[in-house]
Amino acid sequence: MKVLYFFPGNPLVRSQGNHVRAYTLLQYFKAKNITLDLVAEADKHFTEQDVEALKSQKLVNQVHFLPKHKKGGLSYFLKVSIPKLFSKIPKPFDRRQLNQQQAFNKVLQANTYDKIIVSYSCWIPLVLDNPYLKGATTIVDTHDFLTSQFKSRKDFNLGKFFEGEMKLLNSVDQVWAISVEEKYLFEQFIKTPVHLVPHLTTSKIQSTTKTIDVLYVASENEHNIVAAQWFFNKVYPLLETNISITVVGKINKHIKDYPNVNKINYVEDLSATYNASKVVICPMLSGTGLKIKVVEALSFNLPVVCNTRGVDGLINKVDNGCLVTDNATKFAAYITQLINDSSFYEANKQKANLFYEEFLSEKAVYSTLDQILN
Repeated sequence: MKVLYFFPGNPLVRSQGNHVRAYTLLQYFKAKNITLDLVAEADKHFTEQDVEALKSQKLVNQVHFLPKHKKGGLSYFLKVSIPKLFSKIPKPFDRRQLNQQQAFNKVLQANTYDKIIVSYSCWIPLVLDNPYLKGATTIVDTHDFLTSQFKSRKDFNLGKFFEGEMKLLNSVDQVWAISVEEKYLFEQFIKTPVHLVPHLTTSKIQSTTKTIDVLYVASENEHNIVAAQWFFNKVYPLLETNISITVVGKINKHIKDYPNVNKINYVEDLSATYNASKVVICPMLSGTGLKIKVVEALSFNLPVVCNTRGVDGLINKVDNGCLVTDNATKFAAYITQLINDSSFYEANKQKANLFYEEFLSEKAVYSTLDQILN
């Protein structure tokens, strides 16, 4: 089998959940001895050294780049802006820029693939009515329900955007959903088969001393910013001052300095950090889809304290290692009890382990992918 996989970013930069998902899919294809060519957008942060690293790790066969030009100029206006203006596809659902379709078509013309996997519904136009597919099965790994992500745009039109996204999903041969809620939603409106492909995280559990009481990992986006402010304004003052908290990620730009809070902007491999942690928190008041950091925590058998949005996408909402509440006082109480009550901690740790092994482990997700692709 030969696969063409489009992911716009660099899978080696695993600071965000979507990049981690891309990287773990590459690992799956390698494990199954499937030849894979990667297509990405050209970017200064995706270097030749990165390409060689991907090849040396045998994660890819070839890497092809789509040119990325600054918006503006007569050529961009005539070749991109005008066609999009008259397109039936809502503008946010067509991310193609100048000459990107031509570059993608050259890859298709020069090769024959069994499967073509595109990340995000907004990149489906790359394969939409494409004459160079040569019979390949087209698949979109949705990552998210994008209509909900665009609701803050000034030009947002629910009917137009939702219809546009469903039409795009209906144009491919397979749709992969990362969460049970999105799978259910898509299945109500499209005829294309929808498969649940949970996020895959390979656990690297090690017996180490727990030096971090509470771990909070988050990138910098509007949902995380609001959630971090809620946690530090409402929950943090209720916690015992001797509880140590480590915050990892760009969310630190929006968090003040506190005496018992250690802020780390970037960690390439979080395995050691998770192994050194006792409890993981995922404050999340808005946003859709599966929370990758929750899955990662469960893979290390770590109890998670989160808001209702924290368990979005999980097959089971209870008895899964997550303690869920939208009440700040109870949120703090859960953290405190996990830190101080060993029997309570072990019970939730066991729930995390059982849930992960059954639904989210490498064995479980690989089995799902085997059935879908074969």
